[in-house]
Amino acid sequence: MRHLLALLVLISGTNLVLASGVVSTDNSPIVIYKTDYSFSEAKENLEMAITDRGMLISGTLHISDMLQRTAKDTGHAKLYEKAESLEFCSVLMSHQMSSAHPANLSICPLTIGIYVKAGEPKNTYVTYRRPEMLGDADEATAALTELFEGIIQEALE
Repeated sequence: MRHLLALLVLISGTNLVLASGVVSTDNSPIVIYKTDYSFSEAKENLEMAITDRGMLISGTLHISDMLQRTAKDTGHAKLYEKAESLEFCSVLMSHQMSSAHPANLSICPLTIGIYVKAGEPKNTYVTYRRPEMLGDADEATAALTELFEGIIQEALE
């Protein structure tokens, strides 16, 4: 279906506003995408985009569940309808990052967050931290950014 839509746009020559896009600023330490996909659709698409690249999702952090469990004790308001972080790793990226500086191993596992804000059920947000590394890591930083962007673009197209 996605490919058919892209083909129709190409053939018609019209501009189409996609259902998702970056909502963070260029210098923000966290890149934020907003989409009208449901949480479950966006998460499933992210999982496929990650595993299709040969990476294993090693963990899912259930952020909203944890905050909900502790809300009564902490007195905090509900922030999310649903929020999770997907943890995964790339052997190639890990090697490239660690070759630039051994301490860059602290960037692994890689993480992509996905959430729906409380009171805003029609929008899902997908996020990642802009990589900052030690050593001569310009190539590793660019490659990691490209990996995050590729995963998210594929998931939200």
